[in-house]
Amino acid sequence: MSEDTAALPTAGLIRRLMAMVYDGLLLLGITFAYGVVIWSLRLVSGADLTAPPGNFAQILTLLGLWLVLASYFVFCWIKRGQTLGMKTWRLKLEARGGGLPGAAQCWLRCLLAPVSAAPAGLGYLWCQFDRRRGCWHDYWSDTKVLVLPKNNKKNQK
Repeated sequence: MSEDTAALPTAGLIRRLMAMVYDGLLLLGITFAYGVVIWSLRLVSGADLTAPPGNFAQILTLLGLWLVLASYFVFCWIKRGQTLGMKTWRLKLEARGGGLPGAAQCWLRCLLAPVSAAPAGLGYLWCQFDRRRGCWHDYWSDTKVLVLPKNNKKNQK
């Protein structure tokens, strides 16, 4: 997009949460697919499917799941600055200096967003009181979430 984003408003809490609900539904499908892959690997390896995996396997599985889910966000943010939920709610992630965020910023954001949510969502609620409407992980990753203008399509009949 070539619009001047300096004049665009920063997203508020409700719009961010609604985009997260949309993305959460997509992540549910990705999690299901990941579970099928893990189950298939256990089946092929001859593991007893009725017995729970060991602690190391559980940790490795959870780290793999986090990596897969975070990769969805990182890929979307690097490519267009938007996940599907963000696109639906006309949100766009940008670096503070403008332009799309880099890979390091996106991975950092994925690591720190749960930290913002952990203490009763205080890191997210912060945007309600902050002058620049940023969440904690926005500041820590040097990014911002903007509200894009409505796309007015005129009928050409």
